[in-house]
Amino acid sequence: MDEKRPPNGPRRVRVGLGIVIFGLLLFLLGLEPGLFRLDRSPVVGFVQIAVFLVGLAVICVGGYISFSLQWVGGERSLAADIGLRLVSTGYVIAFISGMADILGFGTQPFPRIPYFGPLQAAGVILGEVVIAIGFLLVTLPKKAS
Repeated sequence: MDEKRPPNGPRRVRVGLGIVIFGLLLFLLGLEPGLFRLDRSPVVGFVQIAVFLVGLAVICVGGYISFSLQWVGGERSLAADIGLRLVSTGYVIAFISGMADILGFGTQPFPRIPYFGPLQAAGVILGEVVIAIGFLLVTLPKKAS
């Protein structure tokens, strides 16, 4: 057995990937409830936005758990540190963009019903792209010195 890998390493990876799949299902439930025959409204409301943002957070946590096994017994590379920070930053961008109306700086101020418009969708997509770039940086191998 490799000394750098804990004996429960493959289990941790499976748990992390299971969390990612659960997060993906939550994300899809919030994004397109019609896939689960739960679509009750023609508009995207607060509950849908909250559910897909929670799903995105669960995906990020599951990815972190899965990738954290790379650094057992050693240090993270600079690219991995930057990548993890980008994952967090991307989630903050997606969260702020998705919840803009609820937080009070979106196109629909508080008394009106929140509306998930094209600008918010673009912000959430930008956050997802930043998360993807972060996870790509995490996967880069550490250069041997």
